[in-house]
Amino acid sequence: MSHTNRPSLTGERFRSRRSVVMTHRGVVATSQPLAAQAGLRMLLAGGSAADAVVAAAAALNVVEPMSTGIGGDAFALIYDAQSRTVHALNGSGRAPAALSRETFTARGLTGIPLTGMLPVTVPGAVDAWIELLAAYGRLPLSQVLAPAIDYAENGFPVSEIIARGWKLAEPKLAAHPDTARTYLPQGRAPRAGELFRQPGLARSLRLIAEGGRDAFYRGAIAAAIAATSARDGGALTLEDLAAHRSTWETPISVTYRGYTVYECPPNGQGVTALIALNILEGFDMAALPPASPEALHLQIEALRLAFADAAAYVADPAHVHVPTNRLLSAAHASARRAQIDPQRAMPSVHVGALPGGHDTVYITAVDADGNAVSFINSLYMGFGSGVVAGDTGICLQNRGAGFVLDPNHPNCVAPGKRPYHTIIPCMVTRGDRLWASFGVMGGFMQPQGHVQMLVNMIDFGMNPQEALDAPRFELIDPYLSQDAVALEHDPAIAAALTARGHHVVDRQGMFGFGGGQIIVVDDAGVRHAGSDPRKDGCAVAY
Repeated sequence: MSHTNRPSLTGERFRSRRSVVMTHRGVVATSQPLAAQAGLRMLLAGGSAADAVVAAAAALNVVEPMSTGIGGDAFALIYDAQSRTVHALNGSGRAPAALSRETFTARGLTGIPLTGMLPVTVPGAVDAWIELLAAYGRLPLSQVLAPAIDYAENGFPVSEIIARGWKLAEPKLAAHPDTARTYLPQGRAPRAGELFRQPGLARSLRLIAEGGRDAFYRGAIAAAIAATSARDGGALTLEDLAAHRSTWETPISVTYRGYTVYECPPNGQGVTALIALNILEGFDMAALPPASPEALHLQIEALRLAFADAAAYVADPAHVHVPTNRLLSAAHASARRAQIDPQRAMPSVHVGALPGGHDTVYITAVDADGNAVSFINSLYMGFGSGVVAGDTGICLQNRGAGFVLDPNHPNCVAPGKRPYHTIIPCMVTRGDRLWASFGVMGGFMQPQGHVQMLVNMIDFGMNPQEALDAPRFELIDPYLSQDAVALEHDPAIAAALTARGHHVVDRQGMFGFGGGQIIVVDDAGVRHAGSDPRKDGCAVAY
């Protein structure tokens, strides 16, 4: 088998109805046009890719509030064009000092609630923004946050897919008075095209623009969050907020067909995508027709095995040992690969023996100098915990729901611990040159999307937009069970996979299968950008 040739950026293995956006200068791609334009404004003002993604993330807090915001967490991969190196930023928050397994068991709970203050961990996004800008930004924070403040103060017309998601969240939003007042001001979700203003969030963003991280973690905003926590039976305190810091980390990577694929290390689930790619490396995927039952079967089985390993081992490495190197070893990949029958689905999947020794936003930008940021910012589930802190306009995440209560599991909740995180940016190089910066949103869909995007481009020769548009599969809740799979493919493909022993289920809802953004840089330095039609977004360039 030969994978030595660079994949074609004009491949026609899947016919997309949207053209690739191309430029040799700066480009931004994200899930809402106003936010993408906010990022582009930074590039036009002489800002960097870091300035662009933070501006877009802040704008998304306003225009796509169910998915992201300063009440959530963020992760980033950064390509430094000068040093030709990739760096990782972990902006995830930690459990409050007073939160433990006993907090839940004492209340008779057998699982962690999805709403209310108990699943709220420290929001890490603002500190991550500040860290990213301090290291790689060129513009003042006030300028970077200006578009978001403008949309919050003066309003924006709600876009179509976002309006539908908002409507579905009405019962969750109505359950908390501050949340209902903020996001259901007329007693209902705003309709597509209606102008929506968020004066409370505008005030919070202005405080951050003027006071930086301390305005969020030590000032009036922190006081409002802590007061809401105390009132609603949560564990988050002023001390927890003041103690928070993001961490710079070494990214993890594997080589797939000569491309180096980077992910953030645990506590994120990026290792899942890398395990699956290591397994697929041993199959001649390019010899199979794209979207064929044979090609889909191998990808599904590789991801089932990878998720089983991630569910068993991914946790906060500051608290427990996570055997990342062994999970990504050739020996582990070989052992897992040997379990795959090319003709038949595994009846069940177990954790591999190691060799000795749904809502999120994604943004990517490449600036004129070739620096790139792959950035993801999330509240976890739609509108996070469902709790808005007083009049701040800030919806708080429910990332604590990523913990478990099993005292023998490495991901068991504990004070100061980071939970298993679903949000994962991705970056790919060829040698030391940037090749791709991309991400696919949607909880456990994310590593599945990474694998399918890379197989589409590297093995099947699709261009970035084709790779996004192509039909996807999704393992449903693979953290708990790896045997149910949903498809966007036609019924004949579903029947063929069912005949192979796969449990194919119907999940054609609008929020299934994720939504991605991508920028690929060719050998001449031209940026080829795509945006997923499953979202409202776009790629914009100059």
